[in-house]
Amino acid sequence: MARPGKLYIAMVGLPAMGKSTVASKIKENLEKDDIRVGIFNNGDVRRRMIPGNTSHAGFYDPENAQAAGLRERIAAVSIAEAKAFLSAEGQIAILDATNVSRKRRETLQASLPNHPILFVECINDDPELLALSVIRKTRLPEFAHLDQDEAKKSFITRIGYYRHIYDPPDEVRNLVRLDTLNNRIIAERVNSELPFYGRIRDLLMSDWIKNLFLVRHAESEYNLRNRIGGNSGLTEKGRGMAWALSRHFIGTPLPYVFTSTLTRTLEMAEPLLATRKGQTTHYAFKEFDEIEVGECDGLTYPEIERTRPALFAARSRNKYNFVYPGGEGYATMAGRVYRGVKKAIYLSGNSEYIMIIGHQAVNRMILSDFLFRRAEDVPYIFIPQDKYFHIVSTQTKKLFELRKF
Repeated sequence: MARPGKLYIAMVGLPAMGKSTVASKIKENLEKDDIRVGIFNNGDVRRRMIPGNTSHAGFYDPENAQAAGLRERIAAVSIAEAKAFLSAEGQIAILDATNVSRKRRETLQASLPNHPILFVECINDDPELLALSVIRKTRLPEFAHLDQDEAKKSFITRIGYYRHIYDPPDEVRNLVRLDTLNNRIIAERVNSELPFYGRIRDLLMSDWIKNLFLVRHAESEYNLRNRIGGNSGLTEKGRGMAWALSRHFIGTPLPYVFTSTLTRTLEMAEPLLATRKGQTTHYAFKEFDEIEVGECDGLTYPEIERTRPALFAARSRNKYNFVYPGGEGYATMAGRVYRGVKKAIYLSGNSEYIMIIGHQAVNRMILSDFLFRRAEDVPYIFIPQDKYFHIVSTQTKKLFELRKF
């Protein structure tokens, strides 16, 4: 069988749009199929070539002629290294840069005529995700000399400069426009004979979870009294379980931990975060808050059955589609939980390990996506408080296990 040809992939998009994460995803997965992939990142070349601080926004000002010349030199080095890689034994060279101007894309096409180029444009129009991504970017070492507010202002200014010269790559021959939050292809115009494209397309549209630890908070005060809703904290037993969780994961890197905004998940995460200062980034998402029970907040189910028998009977008949008066139900919370998972995956990027600390109903919704359970079965998925689910979902491995801590 004839070997496939060789391919350049040119990333396109503003900073903080997920370009490097997509590039890493392609490289790591294709290398498992013995396909030789190289990533040529302009930022890496910049840090290698130019001593001193080039993280300041002025370096990216299109009116700064001296900096513009340096950026052209940096791009030329990346292009030359990518070309040399494919001229040797490489099969796919990924040019990881913004490439937002038509002039830069024309330079790429003129400089790389020997093999086809696939342009992958990364888009994320969600303002909340952009703000969180900016904060994540400003924690990189190149911003260490600035305080958080200065770093954020500098990076937002940098994005503004690139936005000013952004010209959508509609002129190129091979283009995929990707919604990086939802792994959804918005537009596609690709030669059917483009090398490796079928495999790449599958990767672009798939979630990539190397190791997700899905944890439910330990015993809370309301759990102890069988009350639903509320914002109670953990019991003494629950706090002991939180420390047991932290001890269990000693030696496991956890760069990202996601919780709800409710007290019991925040307290569950406290020992983990306290023992990993500077090593773990914590996000609290309202998307992971427990099901809102509205008028039933603080009640027990026997109390609901006694005081509102018709409501109790309706819930028993169709638990998945039942909606608490003034609150929500499994069916109506599905969208927000799904968004929370997408946000967690997006922000964690290429991380080997992430943890979500959630609630019974929330974790049931998350698990249902991986277990492909029928909707009517979701409210009955077992979610213990002394065990966690370990989930792997990549193109080469699927794993689902329940483990005790």
